[in-house]
Amino acid sequence: MRTAVPWPSGPATDVENSELQSLALPHVAKLHAYTPGLQPTEPGWTKLNTNECPYPPSPRVAEAVRREVGESGASLRLYPNPTSGLLRAAIAAHHGLQPANVCIGNGSDEILNLLMRCFCRPDRSAGFMLPSYSLYPVLVGVQDGASTVIPFDRSMKLPLDAMIASGSRVFFLTSPNAPTGVAFANADIEAILARFDGILVVDEAYAPFARENAVGLLARHPRLVVVRTFSKAYALAGIRVGYALAHPDVIGLLDRVRDSYNVSRLSQAAALAALGDTAYHANVVVRVCRTRDHYLKVLGDVGWFTYPSQANFLFTEPRNARGETGPEVAKSAYDYLCAHKVLVRHFPSHALTAPFLRISVGTDDEMLVLWQNLQSWQTHA
Repeated sequence: MRTAVPWPSGPATDVENSELQSLALPHVAKLHAYTPGLQPTEPGWTKLNTNECPYPPSPRVAEAVRREVGESGASLRLYPNPTSGLLRAAIAAHHGLQPANVCIGNGSDEILNLLMRCFCRPDRSAGFMLPSYSLYPVLVGVQDGASTVIPFDRSMKLPLDAMIASGSRVFFLTSPNAPTGVAFANADIEAILARFDGILVVDEAYAPFARENAVGLLARHPRLVVVRTFSKAYALAGIRVGYALAHPDVIGLLDRVRDSYNVSRLSQAAALAALGDTAYHANVVVRVCRTRDHYLKVLGDVGWFTYPSQANFLFTEPRNARGETGPEVAKSAYDYLCAHKVLVRHFPSHALTAPFLRISVGTDDEMLVLWQNLQSWQTHA
């Protein structure tokens, strides 16, 4: 019988921690991890900070998961389908493509990571816009790669020439953009593809809420990759399923660096069920867009500049009772909301985003709570 080795008692010293970190690869020791939105565990919060769907997933999802588990749970002793074959085929059919055009990931974040593995290293940069999804620089850092960062100005117009001239082997474009919600026209995306030598990744996490998407461009542009997720419009953030749509040669590269069993049996079953309930999905999208557009008008009516969102969130510039805006005003509104158990996001580290709050679209009741608290903040700020 083996004798258990006791864990050392007491906290590790700074010297011990330093010695452990010195064993890591140098670029890993210097990494700053991605910071997700707060996830409170106690009840009573109005949670509008992580762009989750305000409505539950299709009832078919729970039924599918129960069937997959079965009475005894015996199926869970078996590995999942390594290629997520049924789900690949269903997603391909949904988009009018072939299974060879689809790769399934443990959330779209894994797909982004796989793309970095394939196309980014110190002498082959990954490009992205700023502001955009803050995971991109983290994934570049994990890869010990190089990055080319191109800034937006307040207009949020795509700087096409700068993107094309970036020299990046792979360029990540979030459309609709996070955190502003601004979507980019297919005409602009095609203009990039016509002159860009690398892989263009259009990260479409929020595309179901937008008026246009890039899927229809895939047939004409083999260097285009479209990335989607089940986390937002399908209300499956807790299940972790995302996917890439691309030329079969690109999908083949992703499969070479993908973990063999990267998506669980339950996740595959849940995503299949959600994808199959098209009527439920369409209704959720309509409800979210209706609430979003209503509050876009409400905020405009009180003089708050708000980007014309095509996502499931709003990016608005709070204005206090004196008509002032700016980073301090936004921080004051954020702190007031948080003190009253309403969570939104504030991004103070960038000059463009610091004067704004990002507000996930909630249910009508949740949005009313938010708006009442913002009005109260104006009165008391």
